[in-house]
Amino acid sequence: MATSASAQLSKVVKRQYMELPQGDKVQAMYIWIDGTGEGLRCKTRTLDSEPKSIEDLPEWNFDGSSTYQSEGSNSDMYLIPSAMFRDPFRKDPNKLVLCEVLKYNRKPAETNHRHTCKKVMEMVDHQIPWFGMEQEYTILGTDGHPFGWPSNGFPGPQGPYYCGVGADKAYGRDIVEAHYKACLYAGVMICGTNAEVMPAQWEFQIGPCEGINMGDHLWVARFILHRVCEDFGVVASFDPKPIPGNWNGAGCHTNFSTKEMREDGGLKCIEECIDKLGKRHNYHIRAYDPKGGLDNARRLTGHHETSNIHEFSAGVANRGASIRIPRTVGQEKKGYFEDRRPSANCDPYAVTEALIRTCLLDEEGEEPVDY
Repeated sequence: MATSASAQLSKVVKRQYMELPQGDKVQAMYIWIDGTGEGLRCKTRTLDSEPKSIEDLPEWNFDGSSTYQSEGSNSDMYLIPSAMFRDPFRKDPNKLVLCEVLKYNRKPAETNHRHTCKKVMEMVDHQIPWFGMEQEYTILGTDGHPFGWPSNGFPGPQGPYYCGVGADKAYGRDIVEAHYKACLYAGVMICGTNAEVMPAQWEFQIGPCEGINMGDHLWVARFILHRVCEDFGVVASFDPKPIPGNWNGAGCHTNFSTKEMREDGGLKCIEECIDKLGKRHNYHIRAYDPKGGLDNARRLTGHHETSNIHEFSAGVANRGASIRIPRTVGQEKKGYFEDRRPSANCDPYAVTEALIRTCLLDEEGEEPVDY
């Protein structure tokens, strides 16, 4: 199994340094999304005291020419602290700080989808939109081979692995357990986890989160997963179809509701939203992966519990539909619906913004409205 060289370094030796007192100083790790729209970057600075809120955190900058975000002749980009969490790696009082990225002219960077998402969420905050996102991912060795798979060949066919128990069915549970605890420590709204259909594929769920918090919490949960995998010497992949052929892809199913949907008779509102989504399928497909639908085209084939990328469909308890209404929601006539189209490497800010625009702001057509 190919693991990284740094994973072989002695963690016992490291621990004696990590336990040293740090006085009143605090380490703040600033995290941002790079120019790919899916990669994460981070760097740390020392603060003189523990920040109690976002307002206590200074703006910072970085070299955007090394993160696919600017050219070398004008490379400074601004980091604007946007959400703060406890640091599960360095522990209290140290912090993880999720940032928005602004260009030299203080306009949002191309992959800063948080900026418009926040604006759109504020327009509908009276409707109390809740989201829950189901993040699937695959654990790979550093050679790109799925963790635990035989080096020349494949494991047994899909069937025994989903929610499986046992060394021959669950590949890499240590990573999943470590990630879960780290998220709880950080204050991330993680609400569950399970082994997925393909061996070495797992899922964690974030939510319910209101408005902009959905994107903030999912991005930090992804960052924590990458860091946990780094410690174990393996790689977390959010590729929507990591292994071609008769293996499940990886999505990020998005559950959505408003106050009206959650109240008695809310099913009518859910059905109205699904009707609006059906008329704007192509716009959503473009918003649901960082390559405008190209990544998802490998996954949304109509097979392996997916809908076809070219067709919109909806149904009760149907995992082959674009939109699934859970069976209990159909029975109780209220609740939420699940959009099964977003890919595992989607930007949750773009996904939740698109849902609000179509379902609550009644937008139509191929392009978003500029407010």
